Amino acid sequence: MSERPANQRNSRKKPIHENPNTLGKIPPQAVELEEAVLGALMLEKDALTQVIDILKVESFYKDSHQVIFQAILDLFQDSQPIDLLTVTSQLRKNGTLEVAGGAFYITELTSKVSSAANIEYHARIITEQAIKRELIRISSDIQKNAYEETTDVFELLDEMEQSLFEISEKNIRKNYSDMRSIMREAIAEMESKKDQKDGLTGVPSGFTALDRVTSGWQKSDLVIIAARPAMGKTAFVLSVLRNAAVDHSRPVAIFSLEMSSVQLVNRLISSEAELDSEKIKKGSLQEHEWAQLVHKTAKLSKAPLFVDDTPALSILELRAKARKLKAQHDIQMIVIDYLQLMSGDSKGGGGGNREQEIASISRALKKIAKELEIPVIALSQLSRAVETRGGDKRPQLSDLRESGAIEQDADMVMFLYRPEYYGILQDENDASTQGVGEVIIAKHRNGSLDTVKLRFIGKYTKFTDLDTFGNFPPNQAVEPLYGNKFTSQSSGASSFDQSNTVKFTSKANDDHEDFLGTPGEKPPF
Repeated sequence: MSERPANQRNSRKKPIHENPNTLGKIPPQAVELEEAVLGALMLEKDALTQVIDILKVESFYKDSHQVIFQAILDLFQDSQPIDLLTVTSQLRKNGTLEVAGGAFYITELTSKVSSAANIEYHARIITEQAIKRELIRISSDIQKNAYEETTDVFELLDEMEQSLFEISEKNIRKNYSDMRSIMREAIAEMESKKDQKDGLTGVPSGFTALDRVTSGWQKSDLVIIAARPAMGKTAFVLSVLRNAAVDHSRPVAIFSLEMSSVQLVNRLISSEAELDSEKIKKGSLQEHEWAQLVHKTAKLSKAPLFVDDTPALSILELRAKARKLKAQHDIQMIVIDYLQLMSGDSKGGGGGNREQEIASISRALKKIAKELEIPVIALSQLSRAVETRGGDKRPQLSDLRESGAIEQDADMVMFLYRPEYYGILQDENDASTQGVGEVIIAKHRNGSLDTVKLRFIGKYTKFTDLDTFGNFPPNQAVEPLYGNKFTSQSSGASSFDQSNTVKFTSKANDDHEDFLGTPGEKPPF
């Protein structure tokens, strides 16, 4: 038998234990610096104050160093002096002197350093090594769980993201600031806002009166917008999103659990082009209406508005998608339509009831708002108690459906209310309520409570400022549905002929909006 060539004899794959990448590795550590830091802490009484916000017990690699540092922390908490003798005594009291290496090892630590001059720099290196070890541990857990057939991949992704975020939160903490630097920052912020005559400090809603009360949607706020079905919740938030994205070029996102992305876009097109939503639904547009649609929706098509219509979205998925949108597009606001259609963490509330699940969802939404530093607007249903109550049936905080935790977690709670829905055609001042929608601010953690009136145009499924649509004169009330005609006198504006309009209200399904059409025209439900 002929001998094989040398290149074939040596071509066999090396076993794993011979792989240089897996041979001889030890976890990241800085044992000598740990010894120096512990020695310095026992030499100078004020040394601990320099590193107490940097180091934790688990930052040390050696178990003996961990118990020594714990003894030092115990002395600090009891306002006791920290030196060789007191640390040895505290270790003996804790029953961990032998684990720490005995009294002789404690004495050795103080002999390895002469001062605490560089203790903060050394402590940061120790923390860096601890972070590396934690990353290795997380990676190993992920690798192990990824091989398991029963692992839910989306839960694994969320756990990975959450673990990495927790490492960052635990080890990169904001330090205190002195008054001089805070004043400088505050004045610089005021100077940057002095040219903003509208006074907006957050994401604008596009409604003048509402922005005057809220100064825009604020960072880290959880805003709950609640109403009974058919009050126009989706129409309101779509108007808010459109105003932020189109008029102010703010990247925004909506997670729609109720309607498909195409249905939402059809609503936006109807609102933007001021074309009857029923015509858009059927595609029965005239030639001039097609031209109007193309012309008026040009800016809408370029707007930084992102739509996700994943059904039964879970908190795990929402958190992952929101982080991705923030990283890739720097979104300034997200909207959830609506909260009761979401599902909680499958691992958290399996044995709980629906109220506990809703509570966990609202807490998670608040955490997302704080983590991403953006406003989160969540729509919510109200209980049927509103319908059974007498009077004008204005909603109140106790009507929030399924959980009081929604009220507790929210920074703002707003109710949408349209009196005409309940057949109330005049308000207390005898002004017409036709086409008028109220935004009732029932809770405002960082501001005042108020009620803002807006114009609701049902046929275009949109909200506008009360006096802007159809060029109505300021403070002029709109006549009842079968009253006078209002026709815009300005060129290019849409006419609004109310005498030739019939209102249909769905009795079969509360989720439909009111529909305005011409006599003889069938309602879209």
